[in-house]
Amino acid sequence: MPNQHYENFPVASPLLPPELRAPIRVLYAFARSADDLADEGNASPDERIAALDAYERELDMIDAGQSSAVPLFRELANTLRDHHLGTGLLRELLSAFRQDVTQTRYDSFESLLDYCSRSANPVGRLMLSLAGETHEPTFRMSDAICSALQIINFLQDVAIDWQKSRVYLPQEDLSYFRVTEHQIATAEIDDHWHALMQFEIDRVRRMMLDGAPLALALGGRLGWELRLVVQGGLRILEKIESAHHDVFRRRPALRATDWLLMIWRAWTRPAPAQYQASAH
Repeated sequence: MPNQHYENFPVASPLLPPELRAPIRVLYAFARSADDLADEGNASPDERIAALDAYERELDMIDAGQSSAVPLFRELANTLRDHHLGTGLLRELLSAFRQDVTQTRYDSFESLLDYCSRSANPVGRLMLSLAGETHEPTFRMSDAICSALQIINFLQDVAIDWQKSRVYLPQEDLSYFRVTEHQIATAEIDDHWHALMQFEIDRVRRMMLDGAPLALALGGRLGWELRLVVQGGLRILEKIESAHHDVFRRRPALRATDWLLMIWRAWTRPAPAQYQASAH
């Protein structure tokens, strides 16, 4: 869910059940605006943290049953009440956004996954909760998909994140494959960069495929939406590979022809084993 307002993947699209579109838009507005506080504009780190703290206080008011003067939070309070949702997952998002202000490097893949568990996974869990799908195995598959989407976004946005002084490629991987941050700064692509990027692609592809059966388990419109999301993530990985891992000169992104391919794959390759085939 990070940069470029997540334009690769639909938000409250027509595929979703109509009763879910309005609450998803409200939840997205909260997440999007909070992420922008942490990420956009020229505010100082202290100002960003203060703005996110103000969001946290609004959640406190919701928990206390107090009305907000801010329309977004009045809508959010109604959405949470109507769908029997708490503020816990929203607070996890705020925790991740605060971390974006203060942390620009990740030592290990595990530390990156911890960040994803708060920056991405709550979104999937909220959507499933809106649909009444709250079983732990369902959540685990959703977490795999959401974390994979977050990491795929990091891979396609290496150059954009560098401009923000951020590196989301784990430092242990950079060291193992002998890739320096100077290479990122100068967009230098060599055998070490190819090896690093292919390693990251292969690992996140496995994550996505681990969660892919959820699209079949859900069924209906939500299942179709999720099939497209999975195929979108896999397609971005293919585009990074077809560009020979050059994410510097042209950001891999989904085009109209990619969406047609994704729809065809979602229709003709619904089984997990076929997801595996579609990824190579």
